[in-house]
Amino acid sequence: MFKAFLEPFRHPYPEWVIKQGAGAGGKKKARAKNWSGTLGRLWHYLAKRKAKLTLVLLMVVFSSALALLGPYLLGVAIDNYLEGAGGRPWVLFLTGLGLAYAGSSLTSWLQNIWMIEIAQETVYRLRYDLFAKLHRLPIPFYGKRQQGEIMSRVTNDIENVSSTLNSSAIQIFSSVLTLVGTVTVMLLLSPLLTLLTFLVVPLMALGMRWITRRTGPLYKQRQRDLGNLNGYVEETLSGQRIIKAFSQEERVLREFRERNAAIRQSGFWAQTISGFIPKLMNALNNLSFALVAGIGGVLAIRGTVTVGVIIVFVEYARQFTRPLNDLANQWNTLLSALAGAERVFEVLDEEEESGDERAAVEIERVSGAVTFEEVSFSYEKEGEGDTLERISFTAEPGEMIALVGPTGAGKTTLIQLLSRFYDPDSGTITLDGRDITGITRDSLRGHMAFVLQDSFLFQGSIRDNIRFGRLDASDAEVEEAAKLANAHSFIMRLKDGYDKQLGVNGDGISQGQKQLLAIARAILANPSILVLDEATSSIDTVTEIKIQEGLQRLMQGRTSFVIAHRLNTIRQADNILVLREGRLVEQGDHETLLKRGGFYSELYQGRFEDTEAD
Repeated sequence: MFKAFLEPFRHPYPEWVIKQGAGAGGKKKARAKNWSGTLGRLWHYLAKRKAKLTLVLLMVVFSSALALLGPYLLGVAIDNYLEGAGGRPWVLFLTGLGLAYAGSSLTSWLQNIWMIEIAQETVYRLRYDLFAKLHRLPIPFYGKRQQGEIMSRVTNDIENVSSTLNSSAIQIFSSVLTLVGTVTVMLLLSPLLTLLTFLVVPLMALGMRWITRRTGPLYKQRQRDLGNLNGYVEETLSGQRIIKAFSQEERVLREFRERNAAIRQSGFWAQTISGFIPKLMNALNNLSFALVAGIGGVLAIRGTVTVGVIIVFVEYARQFTRPLNDLANQWNTLLSALAGAERVFEVLDEEEESGDERAAVEIERVSGAVTFEEVSFSYEKEGEGDTLERISFTAEPGEMIALVGPTGAGKTTLIQLLSRFYDPDSGTITLDGRDITGITRDSLRGHMAFVLQDSFLFQGSIRDNIRFGRLDASDAEVEEAAKLANAHSFIMRLKDGYDKQLGVNGDGISQGQKQLLAIARAILANPSILVLDEATSSIDTVTEIKIQEGLQRLMQGRTSFVIAHRLNTIRQADNILVLREGRLVEQGDHETLLKRGGFYSELYQGRFEDTEAD
């Protein structure tokens, strides 16, 4: 039994929280600055509804004033009774008391309804801004973070803000007004009894200071731990086939337990320490009540104050500590919301994808002439060596350019520079003689279509997934694109045909069929530049043969960049770029490069002959 009692306290208390609570000067200052800035930014969102927010604040003022009027009327009524007044005054006092409490309830109901509406509109705008921001961030942002961790900011963190605005914002303001009003009335009635009531305030302040300096960092840590756990769950659910194929369920469970335990630890101590607040407030509330009742009774016997004043003071003493108690309880919710809001604003403060240059223009027609001149690029700007080093080549309109080289040679990086997912560190890339930095990104990418190795399909119908290539395409154009990609026949064999609903990431059809739909989507886009990043790597040989005719029609008259490992694709290329460790070591057509007997010939002998034999 004794062990069961001690079990909850076996969670190790984080040492870094103890240090921060003891006053690590620099950290404390930075944390306060962050919270102040976060509150200011939340107010910026709230202030967009100033008219309705003003009405809410007026209702809070009326509600607090009417709540304070009730005890005062009760005290006056008792004094009148003791002084011998009766009959009609009692009726008036009871009527006034009923109207005061009824008015307080009505104004409280109105302020809650209006505040919920304001909170939902505020959170709607905040969530929209965050989601829109995610689409303006550069590709490297997503490469450094787990998808689940980002999702946690859009869902859990914003939901914390929503809950606080719905319930806590009005409660905090109301508590402050009630506190100010109560103190004012108490001072008017009896400064001595007011001083007695204030004796508990220093104890409250010290207790709150000790508690909140420890719970603040714990609530932040809990949100971080929750984001890490969400990221891990999303990652493992996406990789279930790999986990099961390699029988790594036990390892995954072990790592999940570690992350789950981290949340349990930070959550346990945050809730445990913050749980001291209501206990502390209740104890001090009882102490205040005892002081007012005891000393007030002595003063009443001596005739210094009336019995009615004592009754009013007892009630006001409770009303004095009640808003403090409410503020203390809401403070925990506010800390949690601020921790979530900080994580949201961290994303909103991320550096966006660099904007288009001021002189950038939109282009309507593209012939497809692409030139790289001494282009160098590195993902790690402070690292050693370049991912691409002084790459120079020219692709004429309508040519098929094959990119060949070992893994990590820089083939995909070259394509990402062409599409301006990244910008080169040096050198220039031109399209039809114009530097691509002088073309708006939307316009540049609007003339390109991509068929990637890992084809991604959205949840929805097959028709909508193909139409994603050009949203204004008709049903007939969608079906024509599917026919060119040789996808029409398998689509028509499905139960609902083009209206078949696919699951998450195209679940419901095979990987090869997904690739066919991705090719149909590219055909529908009718691009001037086509990028095939190992587009047939997930397709069997028979299926690959079926789509060659469609690919040939697609590439006709278009500049095509093809990253491929299969010989029949590379043989057809007008120019083969051979990359090795970020450098362009050879270029030319298939026969020329074989006769040269260089690195391409080695790759061909070691890889492509085996592929051809297969």
